[in-house]
Amino acid sequence: MNQAVGQFGLTQEMIEQARAVSSEQDVPILQGLIQITDWSPEILMMAVCARFGYDWASMSELQAMRPDFDLISYPECLQRNVLAVRTESDIAHLVLSDPFDGATEDWALRRCAASGLYPGVLLSHPDDLCAYFAQQESLLRAMDGFEAKHDARNDEEVAAVITLSSISDDASSVVKLVNSTIYDALKLRASDIHLECDAGCLHVLYRIDGVLVPITQVQGQDMAEQVISRIKVMAELDIAERRIPQDGRFKVRVNGREIDFRVSVMPNIFGEDAVLRLLDRQSLTEEAQALRLDSLGLDAYTMSGIRRLANKPHGMLLVTGPTGSGKTTTLYAALTEIHTGRDKIVTIEDPVEYRLPRVLQIPVNEKKGLTFARGLRSILRHDPDKIMVGEIRDDETAQIAVQAALTGHLVFTTVHANSVFDVLGRFLHMGVDAYSFASALNGIVAQRLLRINCPHCAAVVTPSDEELEVAGLSRTQVTDWVFKVGKGCGQCRGVGYKGRKAVAEVLILDDGMREMIVAKAPISALKERAASLGLRSLHEATRHWVARGETTLEEVARVAG
Repeated sequence: MNQAVGQFGLTQEMIEQARAVSSEQDVPILQGLIQITDWSPEILMMAVCARFGYDWASMSELQAMRPDFDLISYPECLQRNVLAVRTESDIAHLVLSDPFDGATEDWALRRCAASGLYPGVLLSHPDDLCAYFAQQESLLRAMDGFEAKHDARNDEEVAAVITLSSISDDASSVVKLVNSTIYDALKLRASDIHLECDAGCLHVLYRIDGVLVPITQVQGQDMAEQVISRIKVMAELDIAERRIPQDGRFKVRVNGREIDFRVSVMPNIFGEDAVLRLLDRQSLTEEAQALRLDSLGLDAYTMSGIRRLANKPHGMLLVTGPTGSGKTTTLYAALTEIHTGRDKIVTIEDPVEYRLPRVLQIPVNEKKGLTFARGLRSILRHDPDKIMVGEIRDDETAQIAVQAALTGHLVFTTVHANSVFDVLGRFLHMGVDAYSFASALNGIVAQRLLRINCPHCAAVVTPSDEELEVAGLSRTQVTDWVFKVGKGCGQCRGVGYKGRKAVAEVLILDDGMREMIVAKAPISALKERAASLGLRSLHEATRHWVARGETTLEEVARVAG
């Protein structure tokens, strides 16, 4: 734990002013201090701890300890804003958020003394303690009911509406676990839910800001199988088939919002794993209304290149990158900027992620025979000016998309590849004629999403020579750089990052590059040509944000290698 050192003096006059604010506004005295000072949360807590002789527990230190809800129950913790925790060595501590609340401290100490414990007292910022309670709420709800013996007869059909009250009323522990997991994932703005079967247990993880975060672990092979079966029932999959992959989807309504889930179930040696992709259509529709390239966090150089490609009269704009890198969002942002109402715009997607006014948006339905290729053929007979193909997955779709770009249409599409140069090989391996592809292609955007330092807890640091060497940087190159790292706080759930920005490399083709593609020139020659055309690599794009203290070298290594 950090021993607070009073760098900023907390005077008696300040305390009296805070008391006056507390009395006028009926808020805690500490809240009054927050209002009358312009100190950061860290400085405030250091000053308060120095004044009252407490040790300060930061968010990261709280997360390193485990709560003792047997000593002080979770509802009592919420009611009194106090927490009992234990360290790895099983030492008990009380965590308070307001040093002026002597009644709460006395109550908590008496509760501990009744159990034969005399813990030390720590102080934590109210926001950090609130965030910690929210995390524990997720874990408690996800595990609630698993102590009770499960009765398969209590299983109900898929719940159309999920609320906190419906979760608590669920008779089946399996239904309760699945519904609470969905509810919590939406609350934490997760993009995916991962259910991983291991030997004798089920791991629940959320993908938040592109990174998997462990949430809880459910013991029992039988429970794990029943949870996966419940997911299958909701997605209308075959619960008896456990040897082959299955894909499906379902919808639920949470807090008045209709949420779509895409489900992928995969067999493993211990049973089956499931991944649920969350799509909040209402949220996406609201975002689409204000969607622009500059809202994605792209720098001016990258936005300029994408806008040049999006304003071409015909040809193909390809966006590439791994799953979840924001490819579709970038295409929609480009479409929104050029959508004037004078052109016919048609999209075909699986599924439709954003809803744009006066745009014909077609969802793929492979069960009914509507594939990307078949839909794209029909679109060409619908007199479009601009076409967006959600993803090129097969040879036939690639061929039709290229032909559409060659016949006067502007085609926006995505393909899975690692870089702008990998895209070239990907299309040629699909059997697309090199001359036709080079003639149709206007440019390629390779994109990633970069986590940004939490503005509330990011602090200036000095990287070691070893860290710079791994990043391919020298000390002289970074003399004017500002390196920052998020320490973890209540605002960022203790991870140090909050939010993401898109970073990309943009390759705009010229006739020379097209001739090299047709001649199947080596990648090294293509890279030299691209550099002469002004291609700025992903590494350069990400370093721009490191230099400004927006992200870390570690995050750049994770995203760009």
